[in-house]
Amino acid sequence: MAKKCLRILKYMLFFFNLLFWICGCTILGFGIYFLINDHFTDLFPSIPSLSFSNVLIVVGSIIMVVSFLGCMGAIKENKCLLMSFFSLLLFILLAEVTMAVLLFVYETKLDGLIGKELELSLKEHIGKNATDTSIWDRIQKTLECCGVKNITDWDQSVPPSCQESPGHYFKDGCYVKVKEWFESNFIIVGITTIIISFIQVLGMSFALTLYCQIAKMAEH
Repeated sequence: MAKKCLRILKYMLFFFNLLFWICGCTILGFGIYFLINDHFTDLFPSIPSLSFSNVLIVVGSIIMVVSFLGCMGAIKENKCLLMSFFSLLLFILLAEVTMAVLLFVYETKLDGLIGKELELSLKEHIGKNATDTSIWDRIQKTLECCGVKNITDWDQSVPPSCQESPGHYFKDGCYVKVKEWFESNFIIVGITTIIISFIQVLGMSFALTLYCQIAKMAEH
């Protein structure tokens, strides 16, 4: 009976991590694609390393490494790999909680910092006299917005991507629109965060249970 439970638990943990490893590969692939095609790299000129593509690459790599440890630890019934997987998941969970607390405490400062960075990016864009293929044109066309706060951010050089229709421009700024989206979908974002945290705790529970079962089987 114990061996049967161990086998079920082992394969559950293996497929659980295999799924996440595939997700990690996908995120990493998108990150490399955005990096190669230079998408979203000019939004934070003061912190060029904190680009959307770099964030995706780091997140995807972490997910792949952690999931690989979980897969190998489960299929090989290796206590060292399982404990490494558990420890990494615990560290990531604690880091996420810490980040959430810091974001809540420094929300106003972070809001102002992001706004300033986007305004600086927009000014550089105006100075370069960028074409319609630039990042700001893509953002404005996708989100149906204009500038960071509103159309006045563009001064006298309002691009065609700000036009809702000939002679009519989008009233909302892009950063304002993104903030409004997060505020209106706060419950969905919160539920998604809780689900991700629950999956992490579930993975830790599986790993620790399997570790204990393997230790018990070794004693007998």
